[in-house]
This record gives sequence, C-alpha cells and structure tokens, in this order.
Amino acid sequence: MDFAYDARTEELRGRLLAFMDAHVYPAETVAQEQRALLASPWDTPAVVEELKAEARRQGLWNLFLPDAEYGAGLTNLQYAPLAEITGRSPQLAPTALNCAAPDTGNMELLSQFATDEQKKQWLEPLLAGEIRSAFAMTEPEVASSDATNIETRIERSADGSEYVVTGRKWYISGAMNPDCKIFIVMGKTDPDGDDVRRQQSMILVPRDTPGVEIRRAMQVYGYEDHSHGGHAEIVLDGVRVPAANLVGEEGGGFAIAQARLGPGRIHHCMRLIGMAERAIELMCRRAVTRTAFGKPLARQGVVQNWIADARVTVEQLRLLVLKTAWLMDTVGNRGAHTEIQSIKIATPRAVLDIIDDAVQLYGAGGVSQDFPLAELWASARTLRLADGPDEVHQRSLARRELKKYA
Repeated sequence: MDFAYDARTEELRGRLLAFMDAHVYPAETVAQEQRALLASPWDTPAVVEELKAEARRQGLWNLFLPDAEYGAGLTNLQYAPLAEITGRSPQLAPTALNCAAPDTGNMELLSQFATDEQKKQWLEPLLAGEIRSAFAMTEPEVASSDATNIETRIERSADGSEYVVTGRKWYISGAMNPDCKIFIVMGKTDPDGDDVRRQQSMILVPRDTPGVEIRRAMQVYGYEDHSHGGHAEIVLDGVRVPAANLVGEEGGGFAIAQARLGPGRIHHCMRLIGMAERAIELMCRRAVTRTAFGKPLARQGVVQNWIADARVTVEQLRLLVLKTAWLMDTVGNRGAHTEIQSIKIATPRAVLDIIDDAVQLYGAGGVSQDFPLAELWASARTLRLADGPDEVHQRSLARRELKKYA
C-alpha cells in the first residue's frame, strides 16, 4: 500500500500551494474591501476575476473534471489533495480555479447527459468561467431530503414544443450572482407514475426566462454568502422553455441527480479537510501568541488537547476520503457507496467540532468578522444538510450493513 501522491499530483500541489500563498490569501482582505464598494453585494469583486485569469495562466483550471476532453483529466484520488488546499480559503480559491460548487456538479452533469447543442450553449461558457449556474432542487414546502417529494411540475405543452415549469425552490446556491445565467431545475413530469424514482426530470431554464422570479436571498446563520453568489428563493410561474431543454430523458431526473451528487459529496469533504487545516493553523498561531492566567495558551492543557485531537481527527478523515476517492476511480461511484456515505456523515460533523474549538480559543474574535472562523463554522454546519442530511445517509448505510445479516 503506497500512501505517496503520484508525480503529477505532487507537481500540481506545489504550484497550487504557491498560488495560494502569492495570490489567494492576500486577496481575502482585498475582496472584502472591494465588495463593500460594489453597487450590488452580489457583483463579483475585480480581484476575483484577476485570480481566475492568473489561475488559467498557471494551468490551475477545471481541475475537478476527470473528463480530459473538458477538464484536467485528473482522477478523484489526484484531485483530492488539491481540493483540500482550496478548502483553506473556501470563499475564494475554488472560484478562482473554476472548481466551485454548484458549477462543478452542473458541469459534470452537462458533460455526461447534455446534448451537443446544450453543451455548446451552456457547458462551454461554464468551462471557460464566463458564466455561473445553479442547481434548483430543494423546495421549502416538502422534505427535500427525500427527492421523491419534489412538487415542482414540468408539463409538456399541448403541441409538444415546450415544457411549462411551475414551482418554488429555495437555498438555490449561486442564483443571486448576476453572472448566473442558467438553472438546472428538477421537477416532476409524471407525478402519478407507479415508480416514484421515474417521476422526476431535469430541465434547463435560462435565468432571464419570463416567469422566473428571484424572490430573495436566503441567509445561512446570518451570512448571505456573497462570495458564492448567495442562496436564493426562486419562484417559477408558468415558465415556458423549449422541449429541447430537457436534460436526458423524461423520468431520468432522479438518476441524474444521484450521478451529480456523488462527486459533489466527496468534493465537499475534500474541501472540509482544508477548512479543518486552516482552523488548526489559526489555533496554533493564537495559542503561541496569547497569554492567559500567567502562561501562553499553548501551555494550557485543554488547548493542547484540542490541537492534538484535531490533528488525529484530520489524519483519520483524510485517509477515509482518499480511500473513497480511490474506490470511485477503481470500482465506480456505486462500488464506493458505503465510503461516500461514511465520509459525508463523518467529515462535516468532525470538522465542525474542530472549528468550534478554534472559535472557543479565539473568544470574541472567533465569532467576529475579523477572522474566518465564524464563516468557516457556518459553512461546515451547512454541509451537514447539503447533498443529503446526516440522518438520510445513516439510514441508508445502516440498511446496507444490516442486509449482510438478514
């Protein structure tokens, strides 16, 4: 068993670490300052476009996409340590490399299931970083952890030339960004069908289509998440789009969603490890520079315990994520189902605890805007819900384990 990264991964890691030091970390404060001066908080600060241009120049672009025709052609195992590095600055680094959700999942979806015409119109500008996108699945009126509950309707017009989309979505990530030009909407084309997993379909809805209303920005623990384009509530009121906008076939929406969410779950976990590493670094820096009760925080037993436990936890999580990435590469997403669910359960929960200890160490500063910890905490907490809450994955994982003994 070889735990070393291969030569290509090591080379990209070195370039990416240098890019983070030279460009991304210094841009964090600049982006904050520029955003405060923008006409709209949802506009993109100039420094973000500068980071994107530099990342493209250095060949650090679309690293997430294993399809060499469209992306860097990296395996999941090769991409994992790179995603971890970007997780250290989750508000800037993934966007700078065109590796930010939800665009990553949408590009993967379009590369696998879109027609040539759909790819030309939407995938190509997404790959070029010219536009952004959103994935409209979650709804406020139903338990969206069970995708079969979705109530949005996608109905064929009388002459068959169009689909009419009606529904209400919320927490649609990226939709507040004016560069977001396309929504991939999940709804039901056959709500009364016998197979509940064949009732749903996916359809492309351009943002400027009549009947599309961006109702409001949803907050996450008081944050509007301007860096990622917010999380919008959207109303689709009799929205008419060409029948050619259907992605795949009618009834294929549930399967497409599962294909999209598998890589998304591991990408989130990869970045979460980077968030934990950033929190550990901040803890250590604080511990060696602050004094309480006559000695540095670094010599306080409880602080030492937090740091030691955090290091052990991160090393465990990283190995599980890397194993999952290796399995996805070697036996496919279905063969790695148990591990994908395991990391999705374990990683956000454990990283949340690490960040929480870091917040505690920083005291009032930990919950302030002067340090990234509060925002990191809110992001990690959200990921216990995103792409399926803990309990859904626990239920499925337990059933699979119990099946062996039935």
